[in-house]
Amino acid sequence: MISLVAAALATCALVSSVHCASESTAWCYHLPSCNDDTWSTLSARYCNGIRQSPINIAPASARPDANLGAFTFGNFDNASALESIGNTGRTVKVTFGSGVQVSGGGLPEAYNSLQFHLHWGNGSSVPGSEHTVDGKRYPMELHIVNIKASYNGNTTQALADSEALAALGFLIENAYFQEMPGNATGQPASWKTLTSYLANITNKDDSVAIASGISLDDLLDGVDRSKYYRYLGSLTTPACNEVVVWTVFKEPIKVSKDLIDLFSTTIYVTNSSSPLMTNVFRKIQPEQPVTTQSTSTSSTSSPPTTCYSLGLMGLSLALGWN
Repeated sequence: MISLVAAALATCALVSSVHCASESTAWCYHLPSCNDDTWSTLSARYCNGIRQSPINIAPASARPDANLGAFTFGNFDNASALESIGNTGRTVKVTFGSGVQVSGGGLPEAYNSLQFHLHWGNGSSVPGSEHTVDGKRYPMELHIVNIKASYNGNTTQALADSEALAALGFLIENAYFQEMPGNATGQPASWKTLTSYLANITNKDDSVAIASGISLDDLLDGVDRSKYYRYLGSLTTPACNEVVVWTVFKEPIKVSKDLIDLFSTTIYVTNSSSPLMTNVFRKIQPEQPVTTQSTSTSSTSSPPTTCYSLGLMGLSLALGWN
């Protein structure tokens, strides 16, 4: 990069949800003037595009693809990889340290993992996942955001790449009431730990460090990561850039109702004088071609060692998706 300023500008151009780009486009979820009904006007270049996300996934229509094999999840087992959790004013975002990476799974190359964020409705009774499956909307959805490792922060190249980002989407289901009647609160322990931080980030721009002790594998425990859907789509927030390889896993994460409810009863859009953060998801967009495995495969978790360049470190700090 020519300079840090040039790098920041290029980063803003790459992803809508980088802080500076988000602020220049006054989009929101909760006001008639800037909710997702208006995004096609507020950010017309891409939000009116032809491969927008999220979509409804129809399993019966998913085409088998023999190239969709097992993923390798590097450092997903690292209990110190989750560095901070914050309230962006539009979501809850968790940022990662360096060295977290995903490869395989039919992706064109290895991708460095930067952060995850969440989408939800209004408690467990009003579902708020972004993707739906056969029309079913789940209570919540977790998105892990990743960028091609080969760019090393070179956003000029990434801007022209329709597969610059890889998003891993995990649907979240309130299933404990079925499996653990009478003992269905505070489950699983990893999510109880994660949600314990919400009380410290109630206001916009609040952020706190996450203590060592929980990993991405802990949060994804019980999910068969060898079974997934794949399609080419976009960011789900303005500017809706069509640069995302989407993976939506078939098995949901199971989280108890009380923990799901904390997101819509604890976090504010701005502060306690503003509305609680609810219904933070984009409406379903026109369908896209979806593929899935032709045979079952098993995921692996051998952690490749990856060093972040200065440019990628800057992108990791700036990238917010929301």
